[in-house]
Amino acid sequence: MPPQALFGISVAFGFVAWGIVAAQYLWPELRDQPRVQALRSLLILHCFRFIGLAFLIPGVVSAELPAAFAGPAAYGDLIAAILALVALAGLQTRLGLLLVWVFNLGHCRPSLCFLSGNSVGFAPGQLGAAYFIPTFVVALPSLHG
Repeated sequence: MPPQALFGISVAFGFVAWGIVAAQYLWPELRDQPRVQALRSLLILHCFRFIGLAFLIPGVVSAELPAAFAGPAAYGDLIAAILALVALAGLQTRLGLLLVWVFNLGHCRPSLCFLSGNSVGFAPGQLGAAYFIPTFVVALPSLHG
């Protein structure tokens, strides 16, 4: 089976598995919480999005990983983590909900990175040790977006 297909299956299974976890365990807990508390829980997950910087570390990823994919993916994740922290800090203010919406606008970004990655010659094997990021890490926080 081609690596792109295996990668797509891995990403799809990540979304399905985390979807089941969210439906069974996360949403029942969050739905009974006040909005600010529920949003706080979700934003805290995104504070770990800095992990996408691994796409820029030689040895973690292949030297052949296209910079046109690695840069936007890595810095987009870093910006998401920063926006999550800003939204988290402002959650109790009048601007809190607006900050959460601004943060949420970036949720289509992982899909855009992979679509653009295909156009610049991205191959799943080039992710090296960072393969776990799109197949495991991306799906969980994306569930609420």
